[in-house]
Amino acid sequence: MAKTAKKAAKKKVAPKKTAAKEPKLLSGGNPQIAKGYGEAPIKEYIAAMPGWKREVGERLDALITAAVPRVRKAVKWNSPFYGMSDNVWFLSIHVYAKYVQVAFFQGASLKPPPEKKSKYPAVRYYDIHEGELDEKQFTAWVKQASKLPGEKM
Repeated sequence: MAKTAKKAAKKKVAPKKTAAKEPKLLSGGNPQIAKGYGEAPIKEYIAAMPGWKREVGERLDALITAAVPRVRKAVKWNSPFYGMSDNVWFLSIHVYAKYVQVAFFQGASLKPPPEKKSKYPAVRYYDIHEGELDEKQFTAWVKQASKLPGEKM
């Protein structure tokens, strides 16, 4: 029995680490974050954005919050959504391999409208490549978009 006790003593297993699980990155590096409402899922999404895109995500969130202090936030379909009430949104953000895309759901009504069109006539996209965020124009679009009818989702 002494040999068995010695073997058991030698086989001590290190405790399992309980670190937070890293979010999975989907196609193009878009973080897979559980659906949720409020600040926490947005922060989780931004923290999981890869590379230089994280800084862009932090800046977009700060600009949106400053431009529209009462903005509502949620993560749905692995993308942050911003709106004036729950389930009525004026924009969303999505990460792609080479850029961060902002979808303005009533973007065709913005002055001037973002250039990239969608298959949906009202929607316009603003693609942000590394080092190309135009904060002044983006903020103007956010202020305008927040006053337009949102998209129910």
